[in-house]
Amino acid sequence: EADVFLQRNLEILDSVSKFFAADGNPCFSDVGPNGPLPRLNLSVKISALTPDVHPADPENSIAALKQRLRPILRRAAEVGALINFDMESYKLKDLTLALFKSIFEEPEFAEKPAIGIAVQAYLRDCEADLRDLVAWARQRQRPLSIRLVKGAYWDYETIIAQQRDWPIPVWQKKPESDANYEKLTLFLLENIDVVTPNFASHNVRSVAHAIAQAERLGIAPKAYEFQALFGMADELKAALLQMGHRVREYCAIGELLPGMAYLVRRLLENTSNEGFLRIKNMGEATQAQLLGNPVDAIAAAPEPLARKPRAAGAFINAANTDFTLAANREKQRAALKAYEANSIGRKWPVIINGKKISDRPFLPSVNPARPAQIVGYWAKGTVADAEAAVAASVAYFPKWRATPVEERAAILLRAADLMESRRMEINSLLILEAGKPWVEADGDLSEAIDFLRFYAIEMVKLAQPVVTQAVPGEACTQVWTPRGVGVSVAPWNFPLAILTGLTVAPLVAGNCMIIKPARQTSIIGALLMEVMMEAGTPPGALHFLPCSGADAGAHLVAHPQIDFIAFTGSRSVGCDIYATAGKTLPGQLNLKKVVCEMGGKNALIIDNDADLDEAIPAALYSAFGYAGQKCSALSRLIVLEGVYDRFVDRFLAACPSFSVGDPALPGTMVNPVIDDAAQKSILGYIEAGQKESTLAWQAQLAPELVASGGYYVPPTVFTGCKVEHTIVREEIFGPVLAILKAKDLDEAFAMVNASDYALTAGLFSRSPKSLERARQEMLVGNLYLNRGCTGAIVERHPFGGFKMSGGGTKAGGKEYLENFLFPRLIAENVIRRGFTPPEE
Repeated sequence: EADVFLQRNLEILDSVSKFFAADGNPCFSDVGPNGPLPRLNLSVKISALTPDVHPADPENSIAALKQRLRPILRRAAEVGALINFDMESYKLKDLTLALFKSIFEEPEFAEKPAIGIAVQAYLRDCEADLRDLVAWARQRQRPLSIRLVKGAYWDYETIIAQQRDWPIPVWQKKPESDANYEKLTLFLLENIDVVTPNFASHNVRSVAHAIAQAERLGIAPKAYEFQALFGMADELKAALLQMGHRVREYCAIGELLPGMAYLVRRLLENTSNEGFLRIKNMGEATQAQLLGNPVDAIAAAPEPLARKPRAAGAFINAANTDFTLAANREKQRAALKAYEANSIGRKWPVIINGKKISDRPFLPSVNPARPAQIVGYWAKGTVADAEAAVAASVAYFPKWRATPVEERAAILLRAADLMESRRMEINSLLILEAGKPWVEADGDLSEAIDFLRFYAIEMVKLAQPVVTQAVPGEACTQVWTPRGVGVSVAPWNFPLAILTGLTVAPLVAGNCMIIKPARQTSIIGALLMEVMMEAGTPPGALHFLPCSGADAGAHLVAHPQIDFIAFTGSRSVGCDIYATAGKTLPGQLNLKKVVCEMGGKNALIIDNDADLDEAIPAALYSAFGYAGQKCSALSRLIVLEGVYDRFVDRFLAACPSFSVGDPALPGTMVNPVIDDAAQKSILGYIEAGQKESTLAWQAQLAPELVASGGYYVPPTVFTGCKVEHTIVREEIFGPVLAILKAKDLDEAFAMVNASDYALTAGLFSRSPKSLERARQEMLVGNLYLNRGCTGAIVERHPFGGFKMSGGGTKAGGKEYLENFLFPRLIAENVIRRGFTPPEE
């Protein structure tokens, strides 16, 4: 598609320039104060030039974009056209500005072609960008057209910022954008010696303001131009021409259906309740109101629709780091460098009852991208250590159970703040030991922080007695009491988030806990223990026992004084834990509770009417994000036959955009897998897939990655897959995707449900009927409609499945804490010799 887009830009330059050459003399609007201007202005959407656009990795993105842009710029210089850089979503803004300056500082393009760029007045920080552009043009002595627009992504920018708890980048009231537009209009006119203002607006007030300011400054009408959309505001265009102003029509060129998103944005922009065209044409305002100063209208403007305000003390998700911002990238680079300089190779002991035990064998934990780099060493706990941890927990349990819930919750809240304050440092450890790309590491940390805060807040609520039934003469309440002593057994794929959740939920509920981290990520587990100790967790309540699952780990699971196991991991280990926990041993007082979350064989359906522009990137990220090492990762892509060929062609063409590399680099999308055992297992599945189906695409690993010894597996896609194939049935836990064809939704839903697992699944469809059917017929724990199937967020998406995916518990959900508590009913007869005290 990027190749097609590039070619269409070249064709437009050729065909339209030939038309103008045959047309003869330029029209009135194509002549400026100093003579003829470029008749053809071509606006280029940079994100369509290459799939290799990653705002968090601007250096490599700019290099890829410049390579694609140069042919367009050369052709534009040849035919005398102006190239205008379009401005898209906010996340691409800084990248677009950096690309613009970088490529036009190249000697080849220092003078030609004529250039321009759009600036969006609805952005709060656009004034700084505009001033920087004008300063650049002045310093380079490079004539520059600036297309001043209001902006067309207001809803998107607002919603995305609210979802991620980031500052909203756009003005929240329309008059604020209008007022900013006028402020920037004046600034452009005051710098008319280096820029040519292009005022793109259908708002008569905005247009009139530009004319009035230009007249006040003595600027000739030919020195600037107005721009309007083709087919809109024709009366305004005619009036401007009659007044002697230059007018340019902005016309979208392309196929109708792919262009519908653009057309809808423009229609919404121009027909909104506050839009000028609608108000004017519906006769809802007087001329004086239409021409009123937007500054005066700000106070009276309606407040935008926003999320309901949170109550005091309510849970708020931690905000992920925005790595599209240069300052954040620099902080992460510096933190990585500091960690490698100061913390690599540290030894982390076993910790029992507050005592650090270092006289144990220390085992290395290595960087999956560079196994020669030892991230740290962890002490291997013994069966005797396990016994000591259980004994200390049993002894301390009565005191911890009696500790007020507010005190227990305060420890978790302090731990969350400590993690947040060490965000970049902890990210660095996740990158180095777990092999997580920047965004994945940062998300893992945010989820851990969310678990700490969410369970703390929810436990305080849950601790309040609940009246079961109001009846005269009797007070009936239900309360909760902790189960006792538990062990958290966590996987390596979310080594901080999942381990934190499995540990702190039962801990804040009043249970004593023993942490058993995954072998591959024991250093991250040790860091969690360090944070919890610093936050004030009593020594007897929490113990850290990195150990072998076969000896000390198995001993804990079978121990008669262990009351519950909180486990996330593989199906085989989970089932073994269930079997062991089901055996009651002498001296055991409680039936063991197992909170067990296992794997998935997750599917995504692409309906015939799906929006492929949305479905393809969602499917790509769901399949290959963190190299497919998520229990929610997409491994079965089911495409209906009506759209199969079109979808598969586009999907396979997009696959190379997911770059494989060292996760320490910001542009890496696909990292190595966790260790050599995982690497060998996944390669074995790929070999099986080649025998069963068709290898449709496989990434080529760069020679330096192979030479590094890192545990890299090339992302791989198979087509022609059947439900009985090995790669369709078995959990692979790697970047391997099987594509299946379904004749209709009936068959597609049957394919989804024909699995031993029921964790996540999704459907992309524009049909409300199909979406409703999915709600009823796709039987999984987490169903995602018109979005990817990974990335669950605490409280928003309680996570967990059933069948062989788990016992139906929901991590990050309001009922999760109940798994670690016993319910108790207390009924009191409040009648005293026939007298019932009044209710308080």
